[in-house]
Amino acid sequence: MVSDHERQRARYVGGTEGAPPVPPPGGYRGARRQQPIDLTPPVDPQLPTGEKKTSTTALGWIALVAAILFTLILFGTLVVGGTDLLYGVTMITLQLVVLGVIVAALFTPGGRRLGVIALVLTVLFNVATVGALSALRTSASGNYEGVKTAEQRHAEAYPGIKGTSPQEALTQQSMEEVRAEADSLFTDIRERLTADFGFTWVQVGDEDVRPERNGYGGESMLSEYTSAAWATEQPVQGYARKLDVMAAIDEVVASHGLWNLYSFNDPTNSGIDPSMIAKLYGSDDPRTQTTWEYYTENYPDPLRFYANIYDLSNDADGGFRSSREAQSARTGEPIEGLQLVVIAGKVLSEGDRAEFEERLQDYPGFE
Repeated sequence: MVSDHERQRARYVGGTEGAPPVPPPGGYRGARRQQPIDLTPPVDPQLPTGEKKTSTTALGWIALVAAILFTLILFGTLVVGGTDLLYGVTMITLQLVVLGVIVAALFTPGGRRLGVIALVLTVLFNVATVGALSALRTSASGNYEGVKTAEQRHAEAYPGIKGTSPQEALTQQSMEEVRAEADSLFTDIRERLTADFGFTWVQVGDEDVRPERNGYGGESMLSEYTSAAWATEQPVQGYARKLDVMAAIDEVVASHGLWNLYSFNDPTNSGIDPSMIAKLYGSDDPRTQTTWEYYTENYPDPLRFYANIYDLSNDADGGFRSSREAQSARTGEPIEGLQLVVIAGKVLSEGDRAEFEERLQDYPGFE
């Protein structure tokens, strides 16, 4: 008799009846199903979505367009000569806004490349660089109009000088009278010193006339006149000899109606601090100074007379000689000896007198 166990074993080892039974419908309870293989590649969670990529790229374009537009604004302002506008609060604020947009684009993956391009453009063309270019252009052309008001431009054309009464220019010596007085004074001094000390003379440079600023940003019709200088071809050395030369000059200038000579280099009467005298004239002792400087004027007229003595015998270290040789190379003047020059400020040419008075009528109350 076959046992139940043997009958069950025989189902697995022979014939078709030995195959495993078909699972019941729905499978065995608790059985694990084989999951189908998904061939779709996984999505990287770090990659931005299409919407985010579009927004970050748009920020880069915004930064680039803003940089380009701001550059165009800068060059437009440059073309019209608005140097003042370039350094105004509005332009600087706009620059900061553009820079902020560029920085934001640099920190977004999709807009970084465009942000770098915008940053390079901004570094090359900004308020500082274009403003400097505008300033150079303004300086070269002499056009300082900028955005000045009509009142400012009117004041710039004032023919007088701020703080100086126009009547002073009309009542004092004219530039032509100063020139004539200087020539007469130089002639008399040269003749006197040649007779007393045997000096011979050489003219140094030419006269110079420079317009005076009017104090309102423009040029006045008044000028600063500087005569050609006269210099001795011989040195003037020795304390006593220098005093004698200055005494002779003092007599001549007094005969021309000028005040007595005043010594800037002598600490006993100049009123300048001795340390400053030593710095300017080589020593605070006139006996050892390399430079003497005497002065007088014909106030209230504008003529100012200067007599300087340069003495290389008191040059202890050679520094003064070097400076005098450099000066001589520029002007052709002797490196030592006596020099005479006249300077007159705020003088009016006789040929400009009528125009000066006419233009003053447009400036009542200006001084």
